[in-house]
Amino acid sequence: MADIIVGIILILLIGGAVAYIVRAKKKGTKCIGCPAGGSCPNKGKCKEK
Repeated sequence: MADIIVGIILILLIGGAVAYIVRAKKKGTKCIGCPAGGSCPNKGKCKEK
């Protein structure tokens, strides 16, 4: 029973993350999770490390 609950929680977490990414991309967000919030000095280009 505990395995089922853990599985459901994992599915909900992963589903929520995917939904967040899809919504952000539909809004035209360049860098998801960027704290600059669109006023990035990199002119909308993500930094590569």
